[in-house]
Amino acid sequence: MTYCVAVKLNAGMVFLSDSRTNAGLDQISSFRKMMIYEKADDRFMCLLSAGNLSISQSVREILQIEQLDDHEGGDPITIWNARSMFDAARVLGSAVRHVWHRDGEALQRAGVDFNVSLVFGGQIRGEGMRLFQVYSAGNFIEATPETPFFQIGESKYGKPVLDRVITPETPLDEAAKCALVSMDSTLKSNLSVGLPLDMVVYDANALRCDKIVCIEENNPYFRMVRQTWGRKLREAFDDIEHPTWDDGQTMVPLRCESERLGPLKKITNPREKLI
Repeated sequence: MTYCVAVKLNAGMVFLSDSRTNAGLDQISSFRKMMIYEKADDRFMCLLSAGNLSISQSVREILQIEQLDDHEGGDPITIWNARSMFDAARVLGSAVRHVWHRDGEALQRAGVDFNVSLVFGGQIRGEGMRLFQVYSAGNFIEATPETPFFQIGESKYGKPVLDRVITPETPLDEAAKCALVSMDSTLKSNLSVGLPLDMVVYDANALRCDKIVCIEENNPYFRMVRQTWGRKLREAFDDIEHPTWDDGQTMVPLRCESERLGPLKKITNPREKLI
């Protein structure tokens, strides 16, 4: 299992991934889930992967050489000459299907699902930034202003803070901090996600990126984020008033008249009906 998150903002993009891979309770390894493809001043692309490690590694290898026919009669389309991120995502989808045609039947005979999830984003000169989530069939969807981030892997623990904080107008550094809090929430609740982390922060229209970091257990900033987030959550929890069950003084009674429903009815003997 793994956890990866990518965020598309007006100011840029944030990519974050863990590196833990589980092949059983006693087979825990670290494999990086992020790949960066950059031709400075022409294109910057970042790929995140989750799912079956052998499949995702094969997809990344084939992506380097995968080609699509150009319907206008030009050179075959690759991630290095695609004129749009949409076309680059098409190449990635083709690479996924390439692996499926090569290995899918053998995996099925072995009882192994063809399971891979990918997030692919970046910018190519001549257009704005774009972000895609690619599925096991090679099809994909694109991030929108209403849904400016994608998660793959063990996503449920880190989603609430993203939902509350991230909008297209969120500043880039604030989004990076939010992504790290999202990762910390996942690390806290799921042992199948683990350090070290890879993080990339891309400034819009830069067409290159130098904000790349590997975050290990002793990273000062990430340790501060984890400690501060845990402490502030506890303080916020303590600030919430306890529920009041009697006639005590409170401005926020828990027990009050409902417009539609009364309290749950108790069954007190075998003869009573549920309805």
